[in-house]
Amino acid sequence: MVTAGLRRAVAHLNAPFGVLDRDAFDANAAALRDRAGGLPIRVASKSLRVPAAIERVLARDGFAGVLAFSLAEALALHARGIRDIVVAYPSVDRTALAALAAAPEAAAHITLMVDHPDQLDLIEQAAAAAAPEAVLRVCIDIDGSLRLAGLHIGARRSPLHEIGQVLALVGDIGARQRVRLVGLMCYEGQIAGVPNAGWQPRQAMLRRLQSHSVRELAERRNAIVAAVRAEAELTFVNGGGTGSLETSAAEGSLTEVAAGSGLFAPASFDRFAHFRHTPAAYFTAPVVRIPAPDWVTVSGGGWIASGAAAADRLPTVAWPTDLAPSGSEGVGEVQTPLTGRGARQLRIGDHVFFRHAKAGELAEHLSRFHVVAGGTIVDTWETYRGLGWNFETGMNEQPRDAAGSPEQKEHAHDNHSPQLVGQRLVPSADPPHAQQRR
Repeated sequence: MVTAGLRRAVAHLNAPFGVLDRDAFDANAAALRDRAGGLPIRVASKSLRVPAAIERVLARDGFAGVLAFSLAEALALHARGIRDIVVAYPSVDRTALAALAAAPEAAAHITLMVDHPDQLDLIEQAAAAAAPEAVLRVCIDIDGSLRLAGLHIGARRSPLHEIGQVLALVGDIGARQRVRLVGLMCYEGQIAGVPNAGWQPRQAMLRRLQSHSVRELAERRNAIVAAVRAEAELTFVNGGGTGSLETSAAEGSLTEVAAGSGLFAPASFDRFAHFRHTPAAYFTAPVVRIPAPDWVTVSGGGWIASGAAAADRLPTVAWPTDLAPSGSEGVGEVQTPLTGRGARQLRIGDHVFFRHAKAGELAEHLSRFHVVAGGTIVDTWETYRGLGWNFETGMNEQPRDAAGSPEQKEHAHDNHSPQLVGQRLVPSADPPHAQQRR
């Protein structure tokens, strides 16, 4: 909620800018912990992309470890002192794989994702060139989608759906010398990431499908985990997401759940039937025109989310209320006309507050968030972009500042974290606080 205190705190700033309500962020962290039913929550970094936000939530009870979206990102987070990082997607970034293999401390705390023998071949080849004796940690990604009446309902991720397929890869990993199986992951995106509130026929059918998927996955995932545990010692079994914490935690097969979007609570998470978190992250756009009564035009505004093109990918106006883009123009690249009674309280130069449809993608448009607590700006948190981190290009683009904050820069060479040198990580001693982050 965009309170009057929040608006006053940032009124002097030059829009556009990002705003994070720290009180709402902390409340959402507490709500996620309560919903997780006692299981630790691994923080999904792609849903934040703000190192200080990741570090703040990891310092709370109930949160442990990071679920990263790329290996280059995992290496950069490790260089900041973050430990127990699982890369949620397979990596074929040979430069990053070589850097991981060449940094024993990083290799001890970063786990790679696999679902195919060819990925294992590539990992071993890249690692062997950098460090012939390196043994890298791997996690098997299991397909959590629902197969029903010939339909595939859920994300197209891992090809491993049945016990036999998973055990075949377990055996392949066990026969290799350069990789070691430590975990399983199985994400039920059709439950965790698909809003289901409403009483239209589509929403009612969706809830029935999700309930069926919960039952099917509980049986299948428990069976797969039991079969794998009979063949290998596992450190963790991960699953779930912000939208499925209750059912994922209750199933019994998991040792941890994952969540991240619920901390920022973007607009798409308003439409779940069984929970509601507090909006915490916003961006602003300045009013630059008043073209007609009950109309204003703001600069920019067209920060559209990824996914299948639809209205739910668009940003929504958080303040003033009763203000929305026009049906004919929508949100624009350089300007966005808005209409409604909310326009009557706005003047040239005023701020309009928006919510992005998704959580972490907002940070890709910003260099920093202004952090507000108790009606006052208390901090600024740099985003990945603000740090010069561009992980869409892997390690072809080197982060300009792996050390992070000014305090971390001061100690960047005190042997507490691996340092990026050229395109490789130089190994160093485990930081004294690392045990607290596991």
